[in-house]
Amino acid sequence: MMKKLLTLLLGTSLVMGLAACGGGNNKDTSKDNGGGTEQTSNAGDAQKIYDQKCSSCHGGDMKGAMGPNLTKVGSKYSKDEILDILKNGKSGGMPAKVVTGDDAETMATWLAAKK
Repeated sequence: MMKKLLTLLLGTSLVMGLAACGGGNNKDTSKDNGGGTEQTSNAGDAQKIYDQKCSSCHGGDMKGAMGPNLTKVGSKYSKDEILDILKNGKSGGMPAKVVTGDDAETMATWLAAKK
């Protein structure tokens, strides 16, 4: 009986963990600017990045899970401070380089606006 319960619990945890990784949608966010296309950085892009890379620790609603609540992170940290945390991590559990490059810049701007 205990073995079955443990198997059920581990199976459920695995499914929940995989669901938290998200898949995101493959919606094209490029715009035609007359001579080519230009990639846009908007809240939709940031939300997609968050869903794929951050929600497993910070929760789908940003209210925290293993990681802290991010709903008002912009009132505590500036964009540059958030970008530094994304690049270098933070003691207490935030690993470095979870989000990198242009995605880190997009996330820092988006999170800094959360006040």
